[in-house]
Amino acid sequence: MNRITGDHADWALAQEGDGRAFARVFDRHAPRLRRHAWALVPTPDDADDVVAVVFLEAWRKRDRVRFVDDSLLPWLLVTATNTAHNLQRSTRRHRAFLGRFPVDDPAPDPADAFTDGSAVEALSGLPLADQRVLTLCVVEGLGEREAASVLGVPAGTVKSRLHRAKARLQKQYQATTEPLGGTP
Repeated sequence: MNRITGDHADWALAQEGDGRAFARVFDRHAPRLRRHAWALVPTPDDADDVVAVVFLEAWRKRDRVRFVDDSLLPWLLVTATNTAHNLQRSTRRHRAFLGRFPVDDPAPDPADAFTDGSAVEALSGLPLADQRVLTLCVVEGLGEREAASVLGVPAGTVKSRLHRAKARLQKQYQATTEPLGGTP
């Protein structure tokens, strides 16, 4: 019997109906995806939802997922980032919809008392392309070549995007942390 190693082999077995192979891929990457999602969404429950949706999408698109050096993780990370953004957008829309209705006795949401912090606020203020390259290369520690493969662009493009995104992030961070009225 062949020794099964790596995501690509497990994924092929999972596509043939081997539930244990799919479980190995899930067990291998779910903790990292949960940490990644937790940085992008406000609650642990939302992070768990993101992980569940990511694996659902992976299975739904099982014939089109991309592997980088026999790893499904980069594709899963990009999908998690997109899923987290979709979740936040949906939450904003839902709150805006509910905001159109009169409320007799509004109860404050305890979650509103907490912020994500100025660094997360600065990151979320950047364009999605910048967020993706920063998340993959800086937060998740992927190399430029790996990130390029996941994003479907040349490595040089990732390098230049990363450089510009870091500069934009620094500028955005300084703008969000600058005291009112500017510096003395």
